[in-house]
Amino acid sequence: MLIKTFGGAVQGVDATLITVEVSVSKGIKFFLVGLPDKAVQEAEIRIDTALRNTQYKRPGKKIVINMAPADLKKEGAAYDLPIAIGVLGASEQINNEYLDQYIMMGELSLDGTLQPIKGALPIAILAREKGFKGILLPKHNAMEAAIVGDINVFGFNNINEVIEFTNDPSKFSPTKINTRDQFFDSIDNPDFDFSDVKGQENIKRAMEIAAAGGHNLILIGPPGAGKTMLAKRFSSILPPMTLHEALETTKIHSVAGKLKGDIGLVAQRPFRSPHHTISDVALIGGGTNPQPGEVSMAHNGVLFLDELPEFKRTALEVLRQPLEDRYVSISRAKFTVEYPASLMLIASMNPCPCGYYNHPEKDCICPGGAVQKYLNKISGPLLDRIDLHVEVTPVSFDELADIEPAEKSTKIRSRVLKAREIQNERFKAHKTVHSNAQMTSQQLKNSCILSEQCKNLLKNAMNKLDLSARAYNRILKVARTIADLDSDDNIQTNHIAEAIQYRSLDRDGWAG
Repeated sequence: MLIKTFGGAVQGVDATLITVEVSVSKGIKFFLVGLPDKAVQEAEIRIDTALRNTQYKRPGKKIVINMAPADLKKEGAAYDLPIAIGVLGASEQINNEYLDQYIMMGELSLDGTLQPIKGALPIAILAREKGFKGILLPKHNAMEAAIVGDINVFGFNNINEVIEFTNDPSKFSPTKINTRDQFFDSIDNPDFDFSDVKGQENIKRAMEIAAAGGHNLILIGPPGAGKTMLAKRFSSILPPMTLHEALETTKIHSVAGKLKGDIGLVAQRPFRSPHHTISDVALIGGGTNPQPGEVSMAHNGVLFLDELPEFKRTALEVLRQPLEDRYVSISRAKFTVEYPASLMLIASMNPCPCGYYNHPEKDCICPGGAVQKYLNKISGPLLDRIDLHVEVTPVSFDELADIEPAEKSTKIRSRVLKAREIQNERFKAHKTVHSNAQMTSQQLKNSCILSEQCKNLLKNAMNKLDLSARAYNRILKVARTIADLDSDDNIQTNHIAEAIQYRSLDRDGWAG
């Protein structure tokens, strides 16, 4: 007898329909075809044991399983459930009437328990697009899949429950969540607030500009100056995620298998802070079976790289493409996958190996040329992609002892939101551009018209600092954001001057 069940293969952040064809006939062999990897091939052992431990059995006949399309590699143990149900259906141990109405995925334990899978959200989206009545998943994945509307999502603890469902689906109720309600309920107060930071008003100003325009930022200063403390509070002044951004972010975390069972939607902007020993693949994504890396996990949020020069040079260089294009493209011999990577980069570093170059009180003990050599660990092209370079100096005792509370994040965020509203109006005709940092060359020309005074000021700065063409564009974008914070339609000389001072770490303008 021939039975078909359905599953989904995740590639990138999308899923492809997989048809599992099971034929049971005379004979005693087991065949599994359709480019299965080792984990899929081992399904025979897991399924055989699981069925025996749940009062069912694998038929002692010839079993042929084809996973179509046959030219797409099938990876992972999540195909255990559609294969097992197909075998039971083809051997007439369960009711076959409803099998073609549902997509099903799940890894089987030897006792029949269903283990969580990766990519439940894109598979649920696939089920809706293909017109299936519902999707059958492990209980752990039901909440994330239920984000998708207009489709029934059923979560099960073990294969016995799935078998009972196939016999009579009316006994079970689908998992339902109100995506919008869960989204708004999940937006809460951040754990960190700028009111905890004493002094550092110039750094807070730079971070406000970065948040308002979506700009990348690097903090450079001695140990203990507060770089990490400031970076951890940066998310508290960013605009709240939109529902669309939350769905995009959740999709990536679903593919990576990073969602918790009780959380359906990622409503907070991600803040990823990988250690400097991270590998290139872990940072950018990839592997034999490509998975999203830290840059994609930070999509719509913040990637914080502490002690930037300590990261491997190769790891830093792979950042250049996603910072510019806002996506990661991973190519393999037979396919290419893309992961979104629209993030804000916040980096920090010491000014020199000893950490005290330009310190107001302590002397730098580094030998001649060590400061420039240390800075050279970060390539010029990467620095060009960081819009704001900010020097952090230690806070004085008087500022630390000041009992007056500092400005709260909510007040800073209100100014950021006002500037973002101006940008939303400016770019309302462009679906892919949402902030000044994302402006194209043509949009830059249209939105950053300079007076002769501004042109002369910028020309002098370009010549003295030996800035690149990319740095020129970055200055214009930052100046446009500063003007937006001032609610000014035109860029003024003071906006250009402030934007120029944030290029202080360029090659010939800092440690030379």
